Amino acid sequence: MADDDIPGVLTAVGPRLRALRRERGATLAELSETTGISLSTLSRLESGKRKPTLELLLPLAKAHGVQLDELVGAPTTGDPRIHPRPITRHGQTFIPLTRHLGGLHAYKQIIPARKQPAGVRPEQGTHEGYEWLYVLSGRLHLALGEHDLVLTAGEAAEFDTRTPHGFANAGDRPVEFLSLFGAQGERMHVRARPTGG
Repeated sequence: MADDDIPGVLTAVGPRLRALRRERGATLAELSETTGISLSTLSRLESGKRKPTLELLLPLAKAHGVQLDELVGAPTTGDPRIHPRPITRHGQTFIPLTRHLGGLHAYKQIIPARKQPAGVRPEQGTHEGYEWLYVLSGRLHLALGEHDLVLTAGEAAEFDTRTPHGFANAGDRPVEFLSLFGAQGERMHVRARPTGG
């Protein structure tokens, strides 16, 4: 990295941190409790009023489950394809399929075979954004508000993430699905049929 690139790289850290926190539905207060970094420091980091240091970025990378180079946007060398690093959270495995923070994010999610008794609803949460799901294999229990849906391979769903929602495995083998998430509530535009004739 050339010396004249450093200010631009440092300026981009704040928006990346904000996007990553919002994507995970965390508040500044929750992140402060997790990392031990004061609320005011976190706020100043995200707004670009505080220069990011290694002492601040290391606990933030750990809290978000990402590598340090993803926070600073360090250029990669060699193979330009994405090399996803799986993240395990609440017994689920998330495999990132997109590299850049901000905008739409894509993940492959894997939930192990059901451990809880049938009929128990998944714990639900809400956050800003919009999500699309596509089941690759297995049976996915989607609790969406008051509704309970079981999606199987080849089925899809989309919803506003401000609606309470939660996922669980509805079968006796792992369920795998693709999840596309827009942190600011972006809607994906799908062309239903080709144009022209």
